[in-house]
Amino acid sequence: MGRVCGIKAEKETILTEEGLKKLEDELDYLRSEKRQQVAERLKVAISYGDISENSEYDDAKNEQAFVEGRILTLEKMIRNAKVIKDSEINKKVVSLGSQVTIKDMETEEEEEYTVVGTTEADPMADPPRISNESPVGKAILGQKVGSVCKVPTPAGELSYKIVSIAKPRAGKKKKAAAKE
Repeated sequence: MGRVCGIKAEKETILTEEGLKKLEDELDYLRSEKRQQVAERLKVAISYGDISENSEYDDAKNEQAFVEGRILTLEKMIRNAKVIKDSEINKKVVSLGSQVTIKDMETEEEEEYTVVGTTEADPMADPPRISNESPVGKAILGQKVGSVCKVPTPAGELSYKIVSIAKPRAGKKKKAAAKE
C-alpha cells in the first residue's frame, strides 16, 4: 500500500453486489441490535456491584470492544468497496465474479468455483467461493476456456483445464430456501 499526501491509502475491498449487501446487513445488525444487547449486558454486570473482580463485566466489555472493532472494520470495507456487478462479468475470460468449472488434469474430476475477493471467500458455499488471491484463483484469473493452468502447491504442481466460464448463479441452498 502506498501513501498519498502523508496519509496511508486504504486497501480496496473487492465485492460482488451480494457480498456488499451481506456486509451492509451485518453492519446494520451490529449498530441496531448487537450494541443494545451488549449495553444491556454491561448494565446487568454493573448492577452486580464491585467491577474490579466482576467477570461478567469483563466479558461484556470485551464483547463491546469486539463489536465496536467489527463495526469500524465493516465501515472501512464498505467505504472502500469496489463492487463487481453481474453485468460486468466477462464470460470469455475468468474474472472476479466468474463461475468457473475446472477439470483436474490428473484425476479428470471437475470442480466448480466462483472467483471472488478475499472478503467473500467461502470454501463451504455451494459452489465454493475462492479468493482471487488463493493459488487456484491466481492461476485461473485471466484464462480462457480450454486453457490449462499450473497451480503450485506444497505437494507439487497441479494442472487444471478451464472447462467453462459463466456468470454466477444462486447457490443450491438459496434455491431450496426460496421454495419453502
